[in-house]
This record gives sequence, structure tokens and C-alpha cells, in this order.
Amino acid sequence: MTKQTNTIVIFDIDGVIRDVGGSYRRALADTVEHFTHQAYRPTPVDIDNLKSEGIWNNDWEASQEFIYRYFVSQGTTRAQLQLDYESIVTYFQTRYRGTDSENWNGYICNEPLLAQPGYFQELTQSGICWGFFSGATRGSATYVLEKRLGLHSPVLIAMEDAPGKPDPTGLFATIRLLANGQDKKQTVIYVGDTVADMYTVEKARVLDNSHTWIAVGVLPPHVQETATRRDAYTETLIQAGANIVLSNVQELTFKQIKEMQTE
Repeated sequence: MTKQTNTIVIFDIDGVIRDVGGSYRRALADTVEHFTHQAYRPTPVDIDNLKSEGIWNNDWEASQEFIYRYFVSQGTTRAQLQLDYESIVTYFQTRYRGTDSENWNGYICNEPLLAQPGYFQELTQSGICWGFFSGATRGSATYVLEKRLGLHSPVLIAMEDAPGKPDPTGLFATIRLLANGQDKKQTVIYVGDTVADMYTVEKARVLDNSHTWIAVGVLPPHVQETATRRDAYTETLIQAGANIVLSNVQELTFKQIKEMQTE
């Protein structure tokens, strides 16, 4: 019989459940390169630096911001540019999802998974309630959670369901779905890989003191290629509010969760 705890774990998806270094980030770089007429392609470090500002969780908006900043650096004002956001989104999606709207054939098809189905089964068996709050579109998130991981209708708040992070509205919505009407004090752990994810927990803590909030940072694979980048990214997440930083989401075991709750 599964034991019950008062702990809820909510996961971001991109960089936590799947490696998006060769998909979302590649599509972002492709998009910026396309709209700057091949004059500028942001590097992985450029993208990390932009996201460290804490407000560019949406990769469509991040793409647009890179395009704006490039042309401003060349002497053009934002007002003069008149970028078409929908055109940016459409191009991005042709790279990420692909050119076939029914059978996706883009970068999304080749994203390495960073967690396995058994991990979530172990959380359930330990009495941990879990779900997902992600800035990914519902279609993209469902693709990885259900088609790739084989999870059955997991609790999910996606881009279409709530304002973008670091607004904690979506986090609160995920908690309500997982709590299922139970009004009791719970520990809520949010697991993410960006500054915006950590800020989301900080904002939630300010607005709701009825829960114990724990922010868990996870290092996305692309920052683990060198010790220097790994250490710098770890420090960035800690400065943004992470209580702990892990190399892989599956290091967040039931034992680790209990240890954090007693600290």
C-alpha cells in the first residue's frame, strides 16, 4: 500500500525532463539567425546570459529579444524595426516541431530524455504527489510526457494555461490540481533549470505562506560540459534562490526530499 506524505513535487520540463540543447535552443538560434539575415547567431552562453535576466522563459519572446538587441546594436531603434512576432513564432515552430503539423519531424523528435518512467513510479510509491508546470506548449509537453515517457495523463499546467514564469499563477494552479481539494499544509518543491524557475518559487513564497517552499535547481546538460560553466551556472541558480542544485532530476529521491525537509 502506498504511504501518503504531505509533499508535492512539481517539475519544469525543458532542461529538467528533456534535454533541449539541440531542440528549443537550436530552434531559437536558427530563428535569430534567420531574422538577422544570417548576421548573428546566439551561442549557448549568449542564451544562458539572456535567460539569467529571469524574464525570458518563453523562447519565442527570447528569440524576438535577441533580434531586437542585434539590430539596436547596429543603430536601429526598436520602433523602426516593427518585428512581426507571429512570423517569428511560425518560423521557430517549423524548426522545433517541423514542417508536418500532423506528424512532427522537427528537432523535438530527437530530444534526449533526462528522466525515466520508473523515477515517477518510485515517487508515487513513496507517497509523493507530482506534476508539471512548464512554459512549453501543451502539445510539446504532452508529446514528451505521454508519447516519450509513457506517463498516463499527468497533471500539467502548460503555456496556454497560465502566465509565463516567473509569475507563480501556474505553480499555484498545479498545486490545486494535485491537492485535489485537500486543504492542508504541504511542502511544495519546484524543480527547474533557470533563474525564472527559481524566481517563481520566490514569488510564490511571498504570496502564500501556507506552504513550505523548496526550490530545486537542475543543471541542464549543456552547462555540464566544463567545470567552469557548471560552477558558474550552479552559482547563478543559488543566487536566484535555489535551495539545492542537482546534476540530474533523478537525484531528487525520496531520501533527498526528506533530508531537505529536515534541514
